[in-house]
Amino acid sequence: MRAQVYDAVGAPVSLRQIPEPELPADGAIIEVRATGVCRSDWHAWRGHDPVPLPHVPGHEFAGVVAAVGREVTGFAVGDRVTAPFVNGCGRCDYCKSGNAQVCPDQTQPGFTHPGSFAERVVVRAAGTNLVRLPEEIDFVGAAALGCRFATAFRALRGPLRPDATVAVYGCGGVGLSAVMIAVALGARVLAVDPSPEARAAAGDLGAVLKTEILGEADVAIDAYGSAATAMASVRSLRRGGRHVQVGLMLGGDARAPLPWDLVVAHELEILGSHGMAAVDYPAMLDLVVSGKLNPRRLVGSTVPLAEAGEALMAMDDPVARAGGIVVAVC
Repeated sequence: MRAQVYDAVGAPVSLRQIPEPELPADGAIIEVRATGVCRSDWHAWRGHDPVPLPHVPGHEFAGVVAAVGREVTGFAVGDRVTAPFVNGCGRCDYCKSGNAQVCPDQTQPGFTHPGSFAERVVVRAAGTNLVRLPEEIDFVGAAALGCRFATAFRALRGPLRPDATVAVYGCGGVGLSAVMIAVALGARVLAVDPSPEARAAAGDLGAVLKTEILGEADVAIDAYGSAATAMASVRSLRRGGRHVQVGLMLGGDARAPLPWDLVVAHELEILGSHGMAAVDYPAMLDLVVSGKLNPRRLVGSTVPLAEAGEALMAMDDPVARAGGIVVAVC
């Protein structure tokens, strides 16, 4: 089959022929119809996250079931599906309790094994991880749900007051997803980003643009991932507020300090959002089907699979990263 592959960290990503994937007994092979080009793929390509080499990137995908393993029930060839980027093992207590996104034995297409920049991709523990797509959601829209949209949806878990204020730091893919979701849930949304293009996109989605927020947010999301944005996010909270770390904290930022005096005195919550389990997708899909959420608004462009590697490498340019989600179609 055709796939986009790179042989070393930072090496060219090119289209080539590779062997067909093997079908696990508990898994499924998905014929990819659309796959998002995500900043997380770029992080792996640049060596920020270790992946096996040579490597096929891609973890935000939608398609059609091409084959199911002998242990799989509930899904059949021809089903329209997507899957979370974190695939739980399906056997541990975390998976059984509906928290597959923190499974200690998780797999991730495009990270632990070949991903969806290919004509076909494997989903392991298919019964736990496949999500059936409503007919109202097309493949490009489903790929746009990907890790960005689902992670943002998970980040806003828990009830929001009717007059809640949500602060979003960083208006890339996951940040704009958070803006869109919070607006759909009826919140007042404040957005911070140094990029004029990102600010404009957030404003178009209903956010009020800010340069600084202090003590007025019920929920604050660091969708960028840095010591500075995490600190600003916590400081933006009103008493009893909730900070959610979504952006990856890499290198020295992984041990970044927080204003613990405020956390204690104001009884703040500090949470992470690593993704969303398949079992939690129906609520998100219902909002999409109802028209309250339209992930296709975040799609900047579509390209053929043959150009997915070029789109990934172009993310070296910050301007390219601000141009909306790129979705490769097969």
